Amino acid sequence: MTTRRPEKLHWVHRLRSNVLYAPPFVLGTAVFGSMSLLASTWDKSGSLQHSLARRWARASVLASGARLQVIGLENIPGYADRRSHAAAGIRLEQPPCVFAANHTSYMDTPVVFASLPFQFRILAKKELWGLPFIGWYLNRSGQIPIDTENPRATISSLGAGVKTLRQGLSVFVFPEGGRTPNGELQPFLNGAAYLALRANVPLVPVALVGVYDLLPMHTRHFYHAPRTARKTLKLVVGKPIDAQGLTLRDSDTLTARLRAAIAELIAEHS
Repeated sequence: MTTRRPEKLHWVHRLRSNVLYAPPFVLGTAVFGSMSLLASTWDKSGSLQHSLARRWARASVLASGARLQVIGLENIPGYADRRSHAAAGIRLEQPPCVFAANHTSYMDTPVVFASLPFQFRILAKKELWGLPFIGWYLNRSGQIPIDTENPRATISSLGAGVKTLRQGLSVFVFPEGGRTPNGELQPFLNGAAYLALRANVPLVPVALVGVYDLLPMHTRHFYHAPRTARKTLKLVVGKPIDAQGLTLRDSDTLTARLRAAIAELIAEHS
């Protein structure tokens, strides 16, 4: 596997990123992280913290100078029913699913939270828990850390994910286990399939398009140049994969189906 470092930006564009984009991004993270930390002292359901996370995510996308396009929400199980009942003043809970996406950038998390209009939990690498504000939010809001280098810890984390699904909350997973170093789709781990099979819930493929190009690995700058206009980030939801009738022995097959579905979405919307 080759690692492709992004082309170094001209100093003018690095300066623009450092002056125009980075300060409001960092400030927004600090402000919303502090608000979420305060809310966690009484918000036991996590709904207020999740609402704050969505506002932080939208502010982060705005601060990055990019546009966000969300495609395929109608493919989410129960989404159409929730919208139709909401129009009549009736609130329905979102049925639990396992959402799985390609992992392209540190901007993936803001894009996901800004796009999905319901509460969920995210399964993410434990290293994020050490980051100021972001790590505090992840810890106090019930997100699930996973240590991919420790098999026992991984099994424990997946068990926590299954419990969350059985309690009625969806779980979001990055099956590659880490960010892509070159923009290409990497091999998938079986964690997302395991969760769907154990909890007997649909597995929903999600493609993140354009996010790597905005903030690739090996850089701290937002890439809007050279010769590029304001970038459009896309979150594309595919049709759910039904896990009913399958067993843990089918996890490899289900993982292959998931990766193929995400690859197809990326190719279609790139």
